Amino acid sequence: MSEAEISTSDMYLKENIVFEQGKNYLIKANSGHGKSSVLNFIYKSNINYTGEITYPFSDNSITNIRQNKISYVFQDLKLFPSLTVLENIQLKNTITNYKTEEQILGLIQKLQLSHKTHSLVETLSLGQQQRVAIIRALCQPFEYMLLDEPFSHLDKTNIKIITELLLDELHQRKAGMIITALEDLTMVKFDKIIHL
Repeated sequence: MSEAEISTSDMYLKENIVFEQGKNYLIKANSGHGKSSVLNFIYKSNINYTGEITYPFSDNSITNIRQNKISYVFQDLKLFPSLTVLENIQLKNTITNYKTEEQILGLIQKLQLSHKTHSLVETLSLGQQQRVAIIRALCQPFEYMLLDEPFSHLDKTNIKIITELLLDELHQRKAGMIITALEDLTMVKFDKIIHL
C-alpha cells in the first residue's frame, strides 16, 4: 500500500479501534489491502502484527475465544470437500452442541440447500459452499461473528436471505458482526463502515 492509502485509512496507524459488542461493522477495501489479515488478527490465527488486541472476555485463551466468543466464516471457507453438507455442519456442532439437528435442518432449508443436505461439498458451487460455511459458523455460541467476503459468489436473492438470517441470529444473541467486502453491502445497516 502507498503512503497516501495508509494515511487515509480509518484503521492503519490509528491509536485505537474499538469494535463494540452488539454492533455491526463493515471493513471495506480493495483486494490485497489487509481485510483478511485484520480478521485473522482478531481471531488469533495470525499474530504477525505490531500493537495490541484486547478482548472484553474474562478468559482470553485461544480455545475459549474460538469455541465460545468469536465465530468466523473464512474467505477460503475451510470446509471438508469429501464430507457432505450435513457432516460439515455437524462437525462443528458436535464440539459445541449449540443447535439441535432439527434447527440445523431448518437452517439448511432456509438457505435453500435441502436438496444438497447429503451431497459432498466438493460437488457444490462456490455460492452453495459459502452458505454451508455460514450455517456451520452459526452452530456455536459467539459474541462476535467475523465474515470475510462471505457473499462474493452469491446473487442478490441469496444475499438477502442470508443477511436476514444473520441479523436475526445476531439480534437473538446480542452479538456483533465484523464483515469484509470490496464494496458497500446495502442490505445491512452497519453501525460503522471502516475504509481500510
